[in-house]
Amino acid sequence: MKKTYYLFNPGRLSRKDNTLKFVPVDADGKEGTPRYLPIEGVDDLYCFGSLDTNSSVMNFLGKHKISVHYFDYYEHYTGSFYPKEYLLAGKLRVAQAIAYQNPTTRLLIARRFIIGAAANMQKNLAYYQRRDKELRPVINEMEQWTLKITEADDIESLMGVEGNIRQIYYRAFDTIINDFEMGERTRRPPENEVNALISFGNMLCYTACLDQIYHTQLDPTISFLHEPGYRRFSLALDLAEVFKPILVDRLIFRLFNKHQIKDDDFDWKVKGIVLKPKGKKTFVKAWEERLGETIKHRTIGRKVSYKHLIRIECYKLTKHLLDIETYQPFKIWW
Repeated sequence: MKKTYYLFNPGRLSRKDNTLKFVPVDADGKEGTPRYLPIEGVDDLYCFGSLDTNSSVMNFLGKHKISVHYFDYYEHYTGSFYPKEYLLAGKLRVAQAIAYQNPTTRLLIARRFIIGAAANMQKNLAYYQRRDKELRPVINEMEQWTLKITEADDIESLMGVEGNIRQIYYRAFDTIINDFEMGERTRRPPENEVNALISFGNMLCYTACLDQIYHTQLDPTISFLHEPGYRRFSLALDLAEVFKPILVDRLIFRLFNKHQIKDDDFDWKVKGIVLKPKGKKTFVKAWEERLGETIKHRTIGRKVSYKHLIRIECYKLTKHLLDIETYQPFKIWW
């Protein structure tokens, strides 16, 4: 079974026959123990440290359809090596572009993303409301703003509604999370531990969505909620809206409240706060476990992993674009 590998240390990546060889390198240039990764067992790579490699290795990765995602020291996503697409479908790409260019069609799809995201955020709050966290005022306020989703008559207005829903939702974090305070949502840099974990988790969710899009016929650069732009895969941002409450936020609540992430897992810097390597490894381990968890899917009638749920969402969007079936976002029911 293929796995995602996270490279936290700086190092050198080379090819040895049909195996990837990763050699960690410390600040003094001293090499550590090499690690060998059989290419058949690699799904994708996440690089959080400086990676020294060459075009031969990248060609090798591309041939085996392996994406590489890069992050800087402050955990900002900086880009991806995205292999040549292998599931090309001209009809779907044309349909996707036409849907984007049609204001009515684009708005309908964008609304569905926000409807799914809002429903999943409300389910999170309801879950903790049942566990003696007083969240009823926040839930009521979110419900009122959710009604405005269908009233938004353009993308800009819709993004404004989404921003208000998420701002209200984030107010609940200080009630849900024990021992840590979030306050306002801050980015680039995150100004406290909760914000740092949200940013880190959201980046992982974005790249997970990008990976699943790659294995479908969708074009990751043509989006509906987020404006397509240069040098970014904006459709992954659209899909991530639906899955961030399920995959990222619930994981953050558990890690903090079960004391799996602690004060000493964070490092305060001039530009804000970041996770130490130990904290990153703790989060990533829990993240991979979360993606691998399975649920009984109501529609297809069998168990699927959370990771595969993202792929199914891509298929649902494909069917909508090809006028086979109207897209309905995934909503948790528990």
